[in-house]
Amino acid sequence: MANSIEITMLLDLYGEALTVKQRDYLNHYYNDDLSLSEIAENEGITRQGVRDAIKRAEALLFDMESKLKFSQKLEKLQSGLDDIVKCADEINEYNLSHGLSREINDKTVKIKSIALSLVE
Repeated sequence: MANSIEITMLLDLYGEALTVKQRDYLNHYYNDDLSLSEIAENEGITRQGVRDAIKRAEALLFDMESKLKFSQKLEKLQSGLDDIVKCADEINEYNLSHGLSREINDKTVKIKSIALSLVE
């Protein structure tokens, strides 16, 4: 079974490229924590039909990620923004402990604010 957190993240990124049924099945399975049997009963198809649709949808998500790499890019962006926030905090802390510039303090607060807004 694929990592459910990874599938959920890929579903958020690429879910609109799937059929409505594939997206629904993945959402029920990974986000709503329904079993294959429960999904099959709710949808009026066989358990095997649900399993096959989920496997095809997972394969499509992984294929899209291997080609587009949005998930990898987002992780890299998040890491960079975390580093920016950390550096801004360190600069601000140094500035405050040495009683230097109010302008530096204001700019580091602004840098941190911008970086944090990009994460949301």
